[in-house]
Amino acid sequence: MLTTVAIMFVILLIALVVGGFLILFYNGLVRGKNRVEEAWSGISVQIKRRHDLIPALVRTVKGYATHENETLTRVTEARSQAMSAPPDSLASVIQAENGLSRALRSLFAVAENYPALMASENFLQLQAQLSQLEDEIQMARRYYNGTAREQNNRVLQFPGNLIAGTFGFSKIAYFELDDESEAEMPEVQF
Repeated sequence: MLTTVAIMFVILLIALVVGGFLILFYNGLVRGKNRVEEAWSGISVQIKRRHDLIPALVRTVKGYATHENETLTRVTEARSQAMSAPPDSLASVIQAENGLSRALRSLFAVAENYPALMASENFLQLQAQLSQLEDEIQMARRYYNGTAREQNNRVLQFPGNLIAGTFGFSKIAYFELDDESEAEMPEVQF
């Protein structure tokens, strides 16, 4: 009788330890998922700020560079595509934002051909704001990728892979650039 009670006690103790481990690990997965979502929110905020700045930039350039309608149209269309990219599709957002960065680079390249535009204080302020936003987007992207890496480690390493799969946690995609040339910020010259 004593051995049966001892065996039951040991089984109960093992069940409590395993249950406690599962609870702690599951809560760690939830915290990691929340950090990734918070980091993505930071990127979204910076991207929205960039989207809001672009119309003022286009209007300013349009006032000086009347013959550059094609470039201005490309920037406007790229902004529209970036704004309409589904926020839950990281690949779509990255592709749209890369297109917007390319369009902005071409806009700044065109702007160099207009000395009056390059001397405009409004244009210079918009360039400075955009340059600052690009830096903030880069920092937000680094933070997001760091939190994604930490979560992926929890999800992919043993025994996390067994627990994560059971509860529906999966690997998080990184916010990476499709083309290494995209790593360069839009050229902003003063």
